[in-house]
Amino acid sequence: MNLRSMMYVSLMAAVVAVLGLLPPIMLPFTPVPITAQTFGVMLAGAVLGAKRGGLSLLVFVLLVAVGAPVLSGGRGGLGILVGPSGGYIMSWPIAAFLIGYLVEKSWNHLSLWKMVLFNIIGGVLFVYACGITYLSFVTDLTWMQAAISALAYIPGDVVKAVLSGTIALQIQKAYPLIEKKTKAENRIAS
Repeated sequence: MNLRSMMYVSLMAAVVAVLGLLPPIMLPFTPVPITAQTFGVMLAGAVLGAKRGGLSLLVFVLLVAVGAPVLSGGRGGLGILVGPSGGYIMSWPIAAFLIGYLVEKSWNHLSLWKMVLFNIIGGVLFVYACGITYLSFVTDLTWMQAAISALAYIPGDVVKAVLSGTIALQIQKAYPLIEKKTKAENRIAS
């Protein structure tokens, strides 16, 4: 990995940490708060691509694991990762990778609706699947009860997906950070 990629990875991890400065919104019926940090997950994949986006969130999750207070509300530590929010947080590197992968595959035909769709697939559906399943294991909730409690997150996450898609598309047009290989380079690499 070159220095530029390392800078992008660490910068996006820092962006997700800064989004944690916004206070979490606690809901009375679920132990998992609403935060702005899933916006950073979507942005990481959409702007940096699969490898760098996934790595940036892996760095972030490692910072959480060692106790850095980078989560919303100044939280951090292994206790958070094994708690009710753990499944959501631990899914973030894969979610960013998935979003980045989908963006890279559609590089030549990107549009706002595709960016939003990719953010919803990786940043909402995948994150919810992991988070809800993990939440049902660490609490006394059934999977269906955990899924119903997650419905409260959908409006905000759809807004985040649209915002992230809009911003990422503008960044891709102005200063593309994803280096897309040409067809000839792909044939040589095969």
